[in-house]
Amino acid sequence: MSAAGSSVAGVTDPSPSTAAAPMPAKQRVVLWIAVLASFVAFLDGTVVNVALPAISDELGGGLTTQQWVVDAYLITLGALILVAGSVSDAYGRVLVMRIGLVGFGIASVAIAAAPTAEFLIVARAVQGAAGAFLVPSSLALITSTFRGAAQGRAIGIWTAGTTGAMIAGPLIGGLFVDLLSWRLVFLINVVPIAVTLWLLARAHLRDERRTDAAIDWLGAVLCTLGLGGIVFALIEQPRLGWGSPIIWGTFAGGSILFALFLLRQRTVTSPILPLELFRVRNFWTGNVATAFIYGALALNGLVVVVYLQQGAGLPATLAGLASLPVTLLLILLSTRVGALSGRWGPRLFMTLGPIVMGVGALLLLTVSTAFSYWWQVLPSMIVMGLGLALTVSPLTSTILGAIESERSGIASAVNNAVARVAGLIAVALLAVIVGGSLDLEGFHRAAIVTGVLMFAGGLVSLAGIRNPPKVDEPPPTT
Repeated sequence: MSAAGSSVAGVTDPSPSTAAAPMPAKQRVVLWIAVLASFVAFLDGTVVNVALPAISDELGGGLTTQQWVVDAYLITLGALILVAGSVSDAYGRVLVMRIGLVGFGIASVAIAAAPTAEFLIVARAVQGAAGAFLVPSSLALITSTFRGAAQGRAIGIWTAGTTGAMIAGPLIGGLFVDLLSWRLVFLINVVPIAVTLWLLARAHLRDERRTDAAIDWLGAVLCTLGLGGIVFALIEQPRLGWGSPIIWGTFAGGSILFALFLLRQRTVTSPILPLELFRVRNFWTGNVATAFIYGALALNGLVVVVYLQQGAGLPATLAGLASLPVTLLLILLSTRVGALSGRWGPRLFMTLGPIVMGVGALLLLTVSTAFSYWWQVLPSMIVMGLGLALTVSPLTSTILGAIESERSGIASAVNNAVARVAGLIAVALLAVIVGGSLDLEGFHRAAIVTGVLMFAGGLVSLAGIRNPPKVDEPPPTT
């Protein structure tokens, strides 16, 4: 879950009159399509961590395989989500959604049938590329179909659907791993994909295309290969060492390609990463905070669910449900926090929220060989959930509110990509962070790093975020 792409941050409470208004049949179909398409991507993001120990047990590779299963998806997702808007404009949202759904489905089947870890990792990269086009195109369908209060209601329903994936994913994934096979976890997507494609065929939606839309394919390739080279070096370095030409060569090559990507974004006519957005104080500060916070969340989410299975001996179902309090608190409190942030300003919440999450991460240091979920893990999950609820909505509204509304789409895509890439790097560094093995000592190391990253996110927000002037106050003159 990313800041701008959060399934909670965009919730708006419809008025009673709006909620009671009947929705035309065509709008209902469009809404179902948008919810199901996003549900697929969110569901996959929540089930994969639960299946990692079983995957590495069967296909081998240990921690390195687990890192690659996560990061192969995030590399293509993080790089291509930036270009998704341009592709949708050029070829049409409906066509792009169909391609994304079919690609995601084929990749899911390939993962389920993977004979080797290498085959599975490549299929995960394809799945990430397809997933990059699902969430943006689904939200674009909603914003182009609904207007005014109906749009707020539709986004609220979309939020409920995608949040349902966050809750159901770990439970379904854990049950499949424990009772059937980890391979079937990746086939869960096939049913909602088939239903969505059927609804798209029945809806007869008119696709709108912009003939003047420019797609920076070269930028997308440079970004993907650059991130891939850097991540390959970080993941494989503990095994091969920095003295290996493969490691320093791919790291140097990836760094050069990513630098060329950034240079191209300064000169290309239609950049996929408009660097001028980062001249806006709240936007760049919010994205730096996003990098710290969501890097920490990715690290914590992977470490907790894997250690609870491999270290504490919990079955996959219980390990998947361990972080459920975080999701429930996020759902229960985010709307209220969003309202308070609008009244008092986001700076306080963006400072306190990550610091509270940092405290929650450090509570995991109480985990010992005499393991107890209720006394050692649950308190951390509750504190983490409170901190996340304080953070997500103010962070999202601050970043999007810093940019003019007509560019909110690209602002959201950039923030989503920052969150994904931060998680990508954090997972790539996992072996270095835990000392090569996710035992109890490694688990404690990861908890400390998670806490430090969270504290850094809070301090960045404290130093950099500025509360916008209230509507009844004149803007500052300096």
